[in-house]
Amino acid sequence: MSFALPWLLLLVFLLPLLAWARRRLGTPPAFLYSSARLMRPLLMLGGRQPGRWLAMLRGLALVCGVVALAQPRLTHSETRVTASGVDIVVAFDMSGSMAAEDFVVQGQRINRMEMSRRVLRQFIQRRPNDRIGLVVFATDAYAAVPPTLDHEYLLQVLDRLELGTIAADRTAIGMGLASALNRLQDLPSKSRIVILMTDGQNNAGKIDPRTAAEAAQALGVKVYTIGVGTRGRAPTPVQDVFGRKLYRWVDVDIDEATLQFIADHTGGRYFRADNAERFEEIYREIDRLEKTEAEVKKYARHRELSGWWIAAVLVLLATEVVLGETVWRRLP
Repeated sequence: MSFALPWLLLLVFLLPLLAWARRRLGTPPAFLYSSARLMRPLLMLGGRQPGRWLAMLRGLALVCGVVALAQPRLTHSETRVTASGVDIVVAFDMSGSMAAEDFVVQGQRINRMEMSRRVLRQFIQRRPNDRIGLVVFATDAYAAVPPTLDHEYLLQVLDRLELGTIAADRTAIGMGLASALNRLQDLPSKSRIVILMTDGQNNAGKIDPRTAAEAAQALGVKVYTIGVGTRGRAPTPVQDVFGRKLYRWVDVDIDEATLQFIADHTGGRYFRADNAERFEEIYREIDRLEKTEAEVKKYARHRELSGWWIAAVLVLLATEVVLGETVWRRLP
């Protein structure tokens, strides 16, 4: 229960003061008796101290009246959110080179795949009103999740991704971008973007990345590209004949020129994620650049309860009058 005018409830605290003032001032008796013994039987009619009970009924009626003035009501609220969210597809590189462990988080090395998964998870959780899809690519490209608002399912699929589940000896950047565009081309949203993450060069697939960029431009899809990996050389884990984990240092070979071309040609931006902090900042920056416009409308239905409290006032006052004029009648 809520009140339309809750400040009026403060009047309840004035009632004891009014009762005290009434007792202090009092009213002069209509008749004077030399002794109250003669009137004692009449005073005992209806129980002891009937005036106190009548005063309690009157006080309770006043309290109910104050509550009625505050307009009590039961509120049934309904909130509707209309979002013109952004449709996003993430093209996620799962080639073998994503196993390189060149990111350090809290003093522990993690590979590019795990780092990419972490920052993408945080990004998804910050965009509840956007449809987000996922495309994975290596030697070929596959649609893992179509653009959806079911982010719980999307995160479950993201967590299940593991290197080696698809052919990962090559990198088909053009195919990954084209597959992401296929997921977006039929969606009527105001803003459509692709986030393309890769750590290598295009060396597989039938579609050149620049050709895919031309298609993105024609469709009005903005592409943000991210080059994943440190600069120079990166430690890549390998196993020796005894199954022990060793590291082999390999050159980082990201085709930054192509990624820059894709971003520039589609109105996006190119970022280089060469450490964990920078990777996280990149996704926060994309989040700021592609804000979701959402209009929230709240509807509230009220059921007024003042009538019930007014009825209680009338019942209490009527009871006081009836008792005061019958069994608890006062002598003049």
